Amino acid sequence: MRIALIEDNAVLADAIARVLSDHGHSVDCFVDGVSADHHLQHEGCDLAIIDINLPELSGLDLLRRMRQRREAAPVLLLTARTDTADRVSGLDAGADDYLVKPFAMAELMARVRALMRRRPDLAAAKERLGPLEFDRSARRLYAPDGEIVLPRKELALFECLVDRRGRIVSPEDILDHIYGVGSDSEAGVVQTYVSRLRKRLDPYGVAIRTARGLGYLLDAGSE
Repeated sequence: MRIALIEDNAVLADAIARVLSDHGHSVDCFVDGVSADHHLQHEGCDLAIIDINLPELSGLDLLRRMRQRREAAPVLLLTARTDTADRVSGLDAGADDYLVKPFAMAELMARVRALMRRRPDLAAAKERLGPLEFDRSARRLYAPDGEIVLPRKELALFECLVDRRGRIVSPEDILDHIYGVGSDSEAGVVQTYVSRLRKRLDPYGVAIRTARGLGYLLDAGSE
């Protein structure tokens, strides 16, 4: 999943980004509300983690702009404020949850998992692809003979292709999904992950087609 992290504390932002990346998510990091607002308006995200106290544009104002644009991505607010009125203001502005600093990373990840289960497009948590079943909320892929364990980057690639099933996905879009916008990773990395994932899926009739010069397409055959 692509997660937008808006936090101006560099140390905390780096720690959160590392944990999210370790769990297979791509993370787009921003230190102010203005740049984050521009990104969200043009690129979007699957989930946003927003600190309330941001320079230039506050986290609450950023959240209000998102909801005014009818962006439905779940939002987790980070705040050092423990006053009930502040938390109510955040929820009234459209936040789905909040977390008071300091917090344990394990709690952060639990909140992230809970919010992703609430996503409108995850209402049907289990999706069939030929003989395979993908449990979106648990991020697990099952075959008739048992679970197919996917390494984190391959899982992120698989999610990217499933989310855009029926469409060609460019290597650049895949890189953005796996590593976040602005990553300096090379397109050759995508070829490596595609090759590995293709070998895992081929025995079940689920193929990753290559559109030369354009990108990749997930083909689950007759579903």
